[in-house]
Amino acid sequence: MEITVKTAEQLRLTPDEFELIKQKLGRTPNFTELCAFSAMWSEHCSYKNSIKWLKTLPREGKKMLVAAGEENAGLMDIGNGFGVVFKIESHNHPSAIEPFQGAATGVGGIHRDIFTMGARPIASLNSLRFGNLKETKTQRLLAGVVHGIGHYGNCFGVPTVGGEIYFEECYHTNPLVNAMSVGIVKSNSTISATAKGAGNPVMFVGSATGKDGIGGASFASANITEESTEELPAVQVGDPFQEKKLLEACLEVVKTGAVVGMQDMGAAGIICSTAEMSAKGNVGMRIDLDKVPARQQNMKAWELLLSESQERMLMVVEKGREYEVINIFEKWDLPCANIGEVTDDGLLKFFMHGELEADIPAVELVLGGGAPQYSREYKKPKYLEQVKSFDQNDIEVPDDLKSIAEQIVSIPNIASKKWIAVQYDSTVGTANSSTNQPSDAAIILAKEASKALAITTDCNSRYVFADPYKGAMIAVAEAARNIVCSGGAPLGVTNCLNFGNPYDPEVYYQFVEAIKGMGDACRKFDTPVTGGNVSFYNQNPGGAVYPTPTIGMVGLLDNVREKMTLDFKEEGDIIFLIGKSTGDINSSEYLHKVQNVEYSQVPHFEIEEEFQLQQKIAELIKRKLIASAHDVSEGGLFITLAESAFPNNLGFDVVASDFNIRKDGYWFGESQSRVVVSVQPEKISEFKKTLGDHPYEELGVVTEGSVEVDGMNWNNIFYWKEKYDSAIEHLLAGSETESELSSL
Repeated sequence: MEITVKTAEQLRLTPDEFELIKQKLGRTPNFTELCAFSAMWSEHCSYKNSIKWLKTLPREGKKMLVAAGEENAGLMDIGNGFGVVFKIESHNHPSAIEPFQGAATGVGGIHRDIFTMGARPIASLNSLRFGNLKETKTQRLLAGVVHGIGHYGNCFGVPTVGGEIYFEECYHTNPLVNAMSVGIVKSNSTISATAKGAGNPVMFVGSATGKDGIGGASFASANITEESTEELPAVQVGDPFQEKKLLEACLEVVKTGAVVGMQDMGAAGIICSTAEMSAKGNVGMRIDLDKVPARQQNMKAWELLLSESQERMLMVVEKGREYEVINIFEKWDLPCANIGEVTDDGLLKFFMHGELEADIPAVELVLGGGAPQYSREYKKPKYLEQVKSFDQNDIEVPDDLKSIAEQIVSIPNIASKKWIAVQYDSTVGTANSSTNQPSDAAIILAKEASKALAITTDCNSRYVFADPYKGAMIAVAEAARNIVCSGGAPLGVTNCLNFGNPYDPEVYYQFVEAIKGMGDACRKFDTPVTGGNVSFYNQNPGGAVYPTPTIGMVGLLDNVREKMTLDFKEEGDIIFLIGKSTGDINSSEYLHKVQNVEYSQVPHFEIEEEFQLQQKIAELIKRKLIASAHDVSEGGLFITLAESAFPNNLGFDVVASDFNIRKDGYWFGESQSRVVVSVQPEKISEFKKTLGDHPYEELGVVTEGSVEVDGMNWNNIFYWKEKYDSAIEHLLAGSETESELSSL
């Protein structure tokens, strides 16, 4: 067939990119070669519209064991000869089209990024965004995604220990499904995704290849439209039991020492893994595609190259040791085939039944090599004028704050998510230390290292929408605050940057400012960005989703006994608010969902205040001066108090200590850098001495179960707990979603 500009455009390459490919090859590419460039130069693989700004993020740290972005996931030292491997990635577009498989394969893919480095996954988290929960479409997407995450994770045998979920109108068409995995590995036992050694065999291991997922990387680099359902073959199909076998087989093979390099066949499949491994090692590969185990007959070369069938790895093995690898995979009843060898010419040569199908220099396909890098125009969005013009003094302070609290505790963004959590196995593996003792971050035992990890995912996208720079800073700050409030010391960050179309200057402004804010915050908290994922083209017919730079953060506890939980412990303990109340209602759930205000500024936040707060909380925990710690976030101070009271069915008697600020802002505002703690009476003196001149307020006392606010009886904790626990079930009552969820 004749290859023209139109052919390139159909493969989502621009005319300029088509000309660039011809220059690099010195000829017009054939169809298979053009397909390879299409996949590898897609936004999903090449980061062509984002890499310029990603390079500005802090990427170095004293505990980093591999350079940021050099391997499939980040790796940081946790002591005792062990490292923690972690990464977060998106599977947004597949989940929008086929929510069950889209979410399931997102979970499978992120776990493979962990064990392809020789690490054993020990925990997973997720960050989810959907539209209005009252709408049938949202309910169906939700049911499918939850089922997919639960099915894959539960069968694979790694606990889902935490996450977050928000419901906003802007995610109606394009939900966000971000999955994070965390693993442990001996620091000297990691495997690199690098090909080396001319003559070394290239092995295909794992599930056979089919036509599912073909073109998935390009599919993820375009807007979702009404016609997107026609691209259903771009959604992969996963098998968690195959992945469990693949995990065990890969870790067993690694121990033999026969493996030179290994990479997951994720986005863009065989073409991606061969290109990236070869380019990193400055080598080439000769691949016989007809030797690739296939589950469908008569697959074409380009289909084999681009298929994103799940549970597959590419492995370079020391020559002469092939049968050590083959024997292990045969034991695990998994396909394993020698499909080629490493060459020293830097070329990727793909053959089919002896016929050369593609001949491409590996470096020309990859990020940092020949893949294009763009600088996009950006301008300040017009809607920020509306944000800036908001004055909270225009909102009248309600007289009946109790009724406001009743509305807030039932907002889906705030109410209990146990209806999701119960679908996930959170206890398999016996490493989850947060099952019955909740903390702001999940606490996971790294048993081999005799350490514990605090892990969290965080991003309030409404804050980023209101102020992309400060909103992204808050996402980092809240992640660090959650880890500190749990007794951990923040180590590092992985990010999942979910934005709209990068060719829209206003969207790109959000991206650039968010990167700047994230970078400044990570530098302040000494949490280098170890890697992550960019997901552009998250659009609705009316425009982009909220800018959502999700932060996955890992922290370290030298001893699990150092952990701090969020629950009030004893009646009579004194409740304090550490931090400064401002009465600010900007961008709060109260303002948005109760007062129906769409545009307002970001809540009060100053990074130095935040840093000092975290230092104080860490010191209080280390000196064992507090019994609980829970940060103030969505819903404000009242929700924080309620969530601290729920686990042990205790109550609280609290009074606002500052009568010069508006009461709705005091109880429901979301000013940052605040933490609620409870203190045993005998420790009050030492507690106050340690705080010194850091701002704090004495709010009141933990009660047996009654809830008193500003001298008024607000019923008891069971009243609030029932509202909190049942809000979403009531919202879904009678829907197919609830039936589907309850039957899982």
